[in-house]
Amino acid sequence: MPKNPAPHTPIEVGDGAAIPHKGDAGLFTAWRIAFFGAIFVSLYLAFGKPDPYFEIFKFVPDGILVTFKVTVGAILLATLIGLITGLGRISSNRLVNGTASLYVEVIRGIPLLVQIFYIYYALGRFVKIPDMLSAIIAMAVCYGAYMGEVFRAGIQSIPKGQMEAALSLGMSRSQAMRQVILPQAFRVVLPPIGNEFIALLKDSSLVSILAVSDLLRRGREYASETFSYFETYTVIALIYLIMTLFFSKLIGIMEERLNAGK
Repeated sequence: MPKNPAPHTPIEVGDGAAIPHKGDAGLFTAWRIAFFGAIFVSLYLAFGKPDPYFEIFKFVPDGILVTFKVTVGAILLATLIGLITGLGRISSNRLVNGTASLYVEVIRGIPLLVQIFYIYYALGRFVKIPDMLSAIIAMAVCYGAYMGEVFRAGIQSIPKGQMEAALSLGMSRSQAMRQVILPQAFRVVLPPIGNEFIALLKDSSLVSILAVSDLLRRGREYASETFSYFETYTVIALIYLIMTLFFSKLIGIMEERLNAGK
């Protein structure tokens, strides 16, 4: 392997919450103000004005768990789809490359909400799919197209000399991809994957239109029963904010530890 490989080309992040890093260290960072401010406001509302805020906080935890399950399931499946799509996008086989490219172009041109409706209602006419599973599949199919472009860019950012050096050591092309290229590419794509996770967490609220009792749907159920729309959606917004900030911090820590092991 070359001792001093060329630096990886950074991948631009186009969506999702900002992931905090060590460079953002300080007592009053934007992340800390937002995160601890959201927690403080939540505690103040829950215990300072328990009627109706405490009741709302007691009503929605089941929805938080469902939102988490949908997000994690969708991001794992989307990562697998994205990896396969990314490899297809750089394949020299015209059929494989064309199929992967067509998938990316078609999916990116259809709104996520339409895809959710299509998989849930249109495909449901032919195949019975559980509500949560159909929501996970719809989210994964949509985000898999974007993840495919992330993996394509990540793999192509690795210097070609890495592949040539691996081949010269007697590795097959698939071995070189698995053992040399993909481990390096993973470090490059981790930040954009983290941002896709945060974006997917927010977009998971769209599945509330189905019979999936996620966080937003639980809030809508409470609001429709009590007509406390302002209070309910204030709580829902605070919970989403705390969740996205928490996971953005967690992803930032994972990224720093992974880079520390270089």
